[in-house]
Amino acid sequence: MNTWIKCLTRLITLPLLASSIAMAQAAETEALARDVLYWYDPMYPQQKFDKPGKSPFMDMDLVPRYAEEGGDAASVRIAPGITQNLGMRVATVRRKTISQSVDAVGVLAFDARDVAVVQARSDGFVERVYARAPQDVIAKGAPLADLLIPQWSAAQAEFLVLRGLQEPELLAAARQRLRLAGMPAELIARVERSGQVQTVWTVTSPISGVLQALSVREGMTLAAGMSLAQVNGLDPVWLEVAVPEAQAGALRQGQRVQARLPAFPGKPVEGLIQAVLPQADVQSRTVQVRVELPNPEQRLRPGMTAEVTLSSDEQSVLVVPSEAVIRTGKRTLVMVAESDGRYRPVAVRIGQEAERDTVVTDGLEEGQMVVASGQFLLDSEASLRGIIAADTPQPTAARPPALHEAEGTIVGIDDGMIELAHGPFKSLGMPGMTMPFPVGDPALLTQVKAGERVRVGVSQRDDGLFIERVERLDEQAGPGGHEQ
Repeated sequence: MNTWIKCLTRLITLPLLASSIAMAQAAETEALARDVLYWYDPMYPQQKFDKPGKSPFMDMDLVPRYAEEGGDAASVRIAPGITQNLGMRVATVRRKTISQSVDAVGVLAFDARDVAVVQARSDGFVERVYARAPQDVIAKGAPLADLLIPQWSAAQAEFLVLRGLQEPELLAAARQRLRLAGMPAELIARVERSGQVQTVWTVTSPISGVLQALSVREGMTLAAGMSLAQVNGLDPVWLEVAVPEAQAGALRQGQRVQARLPAFPGKPVEGLIQAVLPQADVQSRTVQVRVELPNPEQRLRPGMTAEVTLSSDEQSVLVVPSEAVIRTGKRTLVMVAESDGRYRPVAVRIGQEAERDTVVTDGLEEGQMVVASGQFLLDSEASLRGIIAADTPQPTAARPPALHEAEGTIVGIDDGMIELAHGPFKSLGMPGMTMPFPVGDPALLTQVKAGERVRVGVSQRDDGLFIERVERLDEQAGPGGHEQ
């Protein structure tokens, strides 16, 4: 009975075994007949091998990448029928003229450069104070106070005597002494016209604006240099606007601004950016922008609020539809559509969004075609095939990649790679294991040998982990091996 069972088992097993062998031979024949570019592990597609075999990462066979699949061209080829079924849509990289606008809220303030301070020019007394009070709006030349300056009397009398002598040089010297005594030019002219000593000087406002301070009262005694009044001009006024720092980079001095005040609905006021202040507010993360607004009718009063639209100058930029942009977290990609149904991932740098478009500052050229719908499926397919987007040029001041450290023992060095039995990379959350690592600098391969205990620093790139630094450890630091 057992003999019959064995015979029956062989009858069933042998055909299956023969079929498996035939299928393996057919696959090998097909692989030999087609041009194989390299072999790879689908779970770790960035690593390429020049011959078939078992994957060093997973318990599975390596898979061939054929030339007609476009592996070396860093592109994915999709049949037209599949493209239509996926509903993929392409768009053209085009040039567009944009002007960035920032909406914010501002508060009107006095122009701190349009300030006049009135002082006593000599010792004296206050004879009269005109009916003025702080916050009054006054015109240029408006009288503020009458001052009695006794010491000017003797200098004026001497000047009048010399004027009668008809000596031009002596008269010029006397006039200069009056100026040095602090007498204003208009008072000297009045003395010369009237021929009489002028003992009272009427102090007037040198500009029109708001009387901020009036520090005189009738009967006061004055000392030279004492402040009598301060006047702030009202034309123009400043509009101080807090702009988020992320939007302040495009603002420049001289750009136009439109302000809308609740006090004057339907009557926007046009102005210019007078300055973008150099210090940002740490708490609100805003940058203060100073706008200068004309105020000939003096309707705009400091303290009023305004809704502000700040517009940057128009500039011509490259744009793609915003839906075409793929943000991976580490970089930004688009899928470029090429001829013969090929699609290639390209890393780009992007700028601001303008309506439904996104500005591309680097990585694309005008006229290229990008995938605007279905690009995520293409990106996933490219990742499975180990196709990595080419990096855009990095700025000259780019920081070096961060290194993640672990200790381990070198198992072997082969084909430009170091096979390492390592402990955990704690900063990566990666447990200990044995695996090969490519090196960032081939010179590192000559500095170590198999069996040595080392500490390595690796960088994480888009195409895997690369050893950037190797340090030999003291032999007494402990036996080799890796932690699990």
